[in-house]
Amino acid sequence: MSSYEAQVSYYTRFIESHPEYDLAGIYADEGISATSTKRREQFLKMIDDCKAGSIDMIITKSISRFARNTLDCLNYVRQLKELGVGILFEKENINTLDAKGEVLLSILSSLAQDESRSISENSTWGIRRRFEQGKVTVNHKKFLGYDKDGEGSLIINREQAKIVRRIYRDYLNGKGFKRIAKELEMGKVPKWDGAYKWYESNIKQILSNEKYKGDALLQKTYTVDFLSKKRAVNDGQVPQYYVEGSHPAIIDLDTWEAVQQEMERRKKHMDSHHVKQLDFVADNLPFVGRVVCGKCGKAYGKKNWYRNAYGDTRPVWQCKGRYPEKGVVGCTHPHIDHQLLYDGFVFAYNRMVVDRDRLAVKWNEMQQSKHAWTKMTGRRFQEHFYMAKALESSDPDLLFMLLEKVTVQDKCTLGYEFLDKTRIMYQIE
Repeated sequence: MSSYEAQVSYYTRFIESHPEYDLAGIYADEGISATSTKRREQFLKMIDDCKAGSIDMIITKSISRFARNTLDCLNYVRQLKELGVGILFEKENINTLDAKGEVLLSILSSLAQDESRSISENSTWGIRRRFEQGKVTVNHKKFLGYDKDGEGSLIINREQAKIVRRIYRDYLNGKGFKRIAKELEMGKVPKWDGAYKWYESNIKQILSNEKYKGDALLQKTYTVDFLSKKRAVNDGQVPQYYVEGSHPAIIDLDTWEAVQQEMERRKKHMDSHHVKQLDFVADNLPFVGRVVCGKCGKAYGKKNWYRNAYGDTRPVWQCKGRYPEKGVVGCTHPHIDHQLLYDGFVFAYNRMVVDRDRLAVKWNEMQQSKHAWTKMTGRRFQEHFYMAKALESSDPDLLFMLLEKVTVQDKCTLGYEFLDKTRIMYQIE
C-alpha cells in the first residue's frame, strides 16, 4: 500500500515539475495484479483516453507495472504507437517511440512475464504447504453458516446455521433439491449474500459439502494458467488434503452421512427405473418417479385421457415402456387411475398405523445399524408412527417422507413399498 501511494505521489510531482508536460491524469489500479488487463479498470480507461487524443505520453515505473503478460504488453505498445502515443518505462529507460524500443521491450517483457510465473509458483507452493499442515482457508462470504473470528478461524453463524440444518432435515424428509429451493425462496429465506433467489445447485452444494460436518477437503480446484487465472476441478492433477475436525460442525456426522447415502439411494432408484426426474415442486405430483411397472420395471408417467368431445379429461398413469417408439406397442401392463394411487397410499399408511407395535421391532433393529441412513430411517419411522393417527386423505409431505415406490402388480393390485422396506398390497375393488 505504501508503494502504491509513493508511486502516485512521485509521478504527480515528476510530471508537474517538467514545464513541457501537462498532467493528463494519474491512472492506477490499486492492489490489482498486472498479469492480465481484464480487471484493470483504470488501465483500460487510460487506453480509451489515449484513443480519444487526451494523452500523448504515458510514464510508468517499469514494464512489470505496465503488464506482466508479454502478449498484452506488446499489443498495447503497438496499438498506442499507431496512435502516436509513447510509453516511457523509467526503470528500463525505454521509450517505445524510439527505433530500438520494441526489440528491447520484447525481451524485457518476456522476463517480466517469467517473473510473474515465478511469483505465482511460489505463492502456489506456499498455499500447498499450508494445506499439508492442515491449515484451512475458506472464503466464508460465500459459505452459508459460518463467519470468521479475529484470528481468521471459522465460527458458526447461528442464524445461517438454522437454514443449513433445515435443508439437511428437508432432504432426509424426502424433498428434492428443486422443492427445497422453491420453499426457501417462497419463504423469503436469505442466502449467504442476502438474496432470496435459490437454485437447485445451491442446495446440492450445501448437502454435499463436507465442511458442514467440521472437516475440510483442500484443493478441490486448482489454477490451470497463471496468466488467465482460470481454475478447474481437481481430478487428480494436483494433490488433495483432507483435514478432520478443522472447525466447528453444523451437521452431526450421522446426519451428513445419511444425506450422502440418501442421494446415492435416489440415484440408484432413478437408474433402475429409467426415471429422469424425481423432484417436482407441485403438490399434485408427489408420485412422479415413484410409480413403477411390475412387468418391465420402468416408471409410470401421468397422462390426461379425453373423456368426451367436450374436452373433459381423465388423469391416468401409464407405463413409459408402453410405446418405445412411434407406432410400436411395447409393455402392455395396465394403466392406473390417478385417484387410485392416493386411495392406495391412505390404505397402506393406515395399515402401518395399525401394525406399528409389530413394526416397532424392525425399527428398533434398524436403529442399531452402523449404516447412517438405515439408523436414521428407523428412528424417523418409529418417532412418526408412535403418535400417528389414521389418515382420511393423502398428504404429499408424508408421501415424500415415508414412501419409496408403488409397484403396479396388475390392474387390480398395487404394492406400496415404504423406506423401511415394509410392503403393503392394495387391492382395487
